[in-house]
Amino acid sequence: MIGTATPSVSRDTFTLTVPKADVSLSKSIAMKMGCKIERKRSAKPRLYDPETGDSLNDATMKVIEDARKGKDVIEVGSMDEYLELVKNL
Repeated sequence: MIGTATPSVSRDTFTLTVPKADVSLSKSIAMKMGCKIERKRSAKPRLYDPETGDSLNDATMKVIEDARKGKDVIEVGSMDEYLELVKNL
């Protein structure tokens, strides 16, 4: 018995934006073409450091969200006050 080898297929990934009304049609066409469809996961909203352009880490984002929601925020005027506060925790 002689087997046949499937030719290697090069694939690219791209994003396609379609109106909600056409999503099911687009999915069925893509699947018939043999494409793999993955739904993009929504990213967490992030703030960026204007000086570096880097996104802020999770801990910083949590503090910002807590402040927006009115949770207790402790403000310190200097690094010495901060270190004293941390020692007392």
